[in-house]
Amino acid sequence: MGTVAVTEFVSLDGVMEDPGGAEDFEHGGWTFEIDRGEDGNKFKLDETMQADALLLGRVTYEGFAAAWPSREGEFADKFNSMPKYVVSSTLDDPDWSNSTVIRGDVADEVRKLKEGFDGELQVAGSAQLVQALIEHDLVDELRLMVFPVVLGSGKRLFGASGKKGLRLTDAKIVGDGVAILIYEPARGSA
Repeated sequence: MGTVAVTEFVSLDGVMEDPGGAEDFEHGGWTFEIDRGEDGNKFKLDETMQADALLLGRVTYEGFAAAWPSREGEFADKFNSMPKYVVSSTLDDPDWSNSTVIRGDVADEVRKLKEGFDGELQVAGSAQLVQALIEHDLVDELRLMVFPVVLGSGKRLFGASGKKGLRLTDAKIVGDGVAILIYEPARGSA
């Protein structure tokens, strides 16, 4: 059975919107203002290399599909070659190699995908999808790279899914005060 690992860049006040600056968000690109250091870069590369597939919402998928096929290097080679699953009710014919559209009830479809998949399904960005996965207890690991900045506005990582207990499994500080926090669900205790 597969696992779902959510990986996010997040501000201290929980904002995950437009960390790279490719959208129209007033604070777009906020992660580039703070150095995550060599250890932070290594963490992201190692994390990417351990993924067996990407599971993405449509907006994040379209941003990745516009950026990664033309890039080179370890990240690009991995992203471009691995299977990609995109949750969407509007995308019909994905252009990016090895992409499959998932339709229907998100929780049911992701549950089926996990059951038939061997390895790690990695979710990046994809706010609406992540909130649905958390709500339905489908996240096996939550990896947060928390940047020491308060943005005050923007899409938040956590929606109104109700109380969810988490257990910290690893924590470290990298670069200029960026915290890498890894959690797993505290099943049975919320």
